[in-house]
Amino acid sequence: MLNILIVEDEASVRMLTRAKLRNEYNILEAANGEQALELLDHEHVDLIIADIMMPQMDGYELVQALRESGNMTPIIMLTAMNTYAHKKKGFATGIDDYMTKPIDYEELKWRIGALLRRAKIANEKQITVGNLTLKADSLSAEIDGKTVELTEKESSLLYKLLSYPGIVFTKQQLMDEIWGYDSESDYSTIKTYISRLRNKLVECRGFELVSIRGLGYKAVIHNTEDGK
Repeated sequence: MLNILIVEDEASVRMLTRAKLRNEYNILEAANGEQALELLDHEHVDLIIADIMMPQMDGYELVQALRESGNMTPIIMLTAMNTYAHKKKGFATGIDDYMTKPIDYEELKWRIGALLRRAKIANEKQITVGNLTLKADSLSAEIDGKTVELTEKESSLLYKLLSYPGIVFTKQQLMDEIWGYDSESDYSTIKTYISRLRNKLVECRGFELVSIRGLGYKAVIHNTEDGK
């Protein structure tokens, strides 16, 4: 079971958050940033949920200390302060996500799942969906153990979409990231590459590349075993 560390000075909030998450995760607790750092010296933690306003060491200071030491554990910051300035400071410090109180625990679970999945992808440098395995910086994919050759752009485009299933990327976002800001290619290029990927991955089960008319593309993951 994965370990989640709750860093929160209010015992009642820690207790409620622990109760909501303990069926899916092993929960560790700290009342402030200093306690969290002490705990992290001898415990492996997969994700941190931290409040901002805490005595001795607040959430910002905790995140900064972790990032400066090279610790890249995913961090969700929970706070009652819902202002642009606080969000900006949090992300600038190095948090991965931000939620305001009162906490919607169903949404928190979604965000935890998304961050843990992305962290797993980053650590393993590969994505497995259904019967397909795609490695980062690889010019091929495996479908049921069989190698399918991909171009550099095809590989980058597929890896991007599968890293964030359900997220719609606009054509401009994909063009800028995959082809570069100074590319002379137009949006029809993306359509061509999506078509090529669909043809090459026709035997894949578990996901599909979906066009969102007038906007862009997303990868849709199927929950059923046969991908239907």
